Amino acid sequence: MAENSTYTIGLDFGSNSVRCLILDIASGRECAVAVWNYSAGRQGVLLDPENPHVARQSPADYLEGLQRTVIEALAMAREEVAGFSAENVIGIGVDTTGSTPLPVDDKLRPLAFQERFRDNLNAQAWMWKDHSAMAEAERITELAREMRPQYLAKCGGVYSSEWFFAKLWHCLQTDPEVFDAAFAWLEFADFIPATLAGIDNVENLRIGVCAAGHKAMFNREWGGYPDAEFLDRLDPKLGALRQRLPAQAWCAEERAGGLSAEWAERLGLADGIAVAVGAFDAHLGAVGAGIADGRMVKIIGTSTCDCLIAPNHEPLPDIPGVCGVVDGSIMKGYYTVEAGQSAVGDIFNWFVDYICQGDAEMFKELTEPAGRLRPGQSGLLGLDWHNGNRTILVDARLTGLMVGFNLHTTRAEIYRGLIESTAFGARRILDRIEESGVTVREVVNCGGIAEKNPLFMQIYADILGRPMKVSASSQTCALGSAIMGAVAAGSEAGGYARPEAAQAALCKYKKEAYRPLPEHRAVYDRLYRLYCQLHDSFGLAETSFDHSGLMKELLEIKGKG
Repeated sequence: MAENSTYTIGLDFGSNSVRCLILDIASGRECAVAVWNYSAGRQGVLLDPENPHVARQSPADYLEGLQRTVIEALAMAREEVAGFSAENVIGIGVDTTGSTPLPVDDKLRPLAFQERFRDNLNAQAWMWKDHSAMAEAERITELAREMRPQYLAKCGGVYSSEWFFAKLWHCLQTDPEVFDAAFAWLEFADFIPATLAGIDNVENLRIGVCAAGHKAMFNREWGGYPDAEFLDRLDPKLGALRQRLPAQAWCAEERAGGLSAEWAERLGLADGIAVAVGAFDAHLGAVGAGIADGRMVKIIGTSTCDCLIAPNHEPLPDIPGVCGVVDGSIMKGYYTVEAGQSAVGDIFNWFVDYICQGDAEMFKELTEPAGRLRPGQSGLLGLDWHNGNRTILVDARLTGLMVGFNLHTTRAEIYRGLIESTAFGARRILDRIEESGVTVREVVNCGGIAEKNPLFMQIYADILGRPMKVSASSQTCALGSAIMGAVAAGSEAGGYARPEAAQAALCKYKKEAYRPLPEHRAVYDRLYRLYCQLHDSFGLAETSFDHSGLMKELLEIKGKG
């Protein structure tokens, strides 16, 4: 490796761990990857035994993981890459989960670092899958329909309990001491770049339009966040807080600042190198997977996130039920459409823990018999709402469902039925997006399930009716972050002028692609029609179906050889 090679760092903060990728931005070589699991709580999640909707995290874990993984990755790169030098790292990109807001003081330090709030769950980071703010989200939706329908139009028509203002208002309602002590609230994706750049005031803070636009109703058309009059109607303290939040938001390819001397010394990097504006893991995973017009990227993890982009030189219609249509939230010059499912990998984790009684080997052995089943042979049909519905119903109060059980139903049949249910949910999302005029020609998939589970991917290809490609990188989120670090550094520093140029050089795909099997498509189309009946009848109050024939039709499909 030449000594004048340049590198960037991609930091990927997931639900349970943080990973650091060091990328050679000329060759695309992933020089080192270090991972650290969060130490607080259960697998990094702080829970409330009295409230199953609570999911918080320790911001101290975030900073410890940041330092540990960067130092470890740099050490690995020195060992593995001839001529590697940390002096040739020119930028850092950051992705995180979201919406994951945390309360901070006037120096942008987490309240959780104060002794009086150290053990207070409400002073921690409110994790993306915290659903404790369901009532507040419903009230925000009601008021926006009355006062500001344009706010809802850009975020799918319903405000979610997973999102920024619902969580802040729930904190105000349930723990005013924490809310009153907070000077502001930062998204996780904004907290890490601000920390790295040594930014300690809101005036110098560059927040990402990704988090603000998709989760906090931020839009340049109406001057940023929801106006004070609207927030005052929720609670005057929310209206007052708006004045302490940033007035502008930035794209992830732009600089949040330069690495501070303090953090440069901690990490062993040069001070002043570019720190990119933060964004959500799935959005930068889409960058790492080569997202382009007509190419959907599915980030398949504990949940899924679906991302599409469309050029912004023509208006993009509002799409009911999606998680937002935001200009520039993935790349400048493009609208982003975000959608997703609240649980996919988490459904299979549940299946292992409870149905397989924690026996991972038993679960692995189900793949072969599940793969022998033809479409519909299990006789099962499920709704993938074990953690609520994110898209297109946006309702955290919905729950999972499976019909068609009999006294001979096996674990393998249940397993296949769960895969099919998540695939039907994915197809319902895709159909809604295409109904609004956005074309999806192919799907690129990322994450451990996409890489390791051919049965899952073939079922998805058959149900979605499109080729399913898989990113060659197992670190697409970190890769996307590293790409944005290279763009934030700029071509003059040895980086890239635009993300598209970096993607062309750095994004690759596995040779194997999963293509729809025509004989499977016909059966799955029939099952999908039944899925849509279940979906609408259980998910929409104004819609009902006569289900008297549904179980009989499942039996008919099951019996056909």
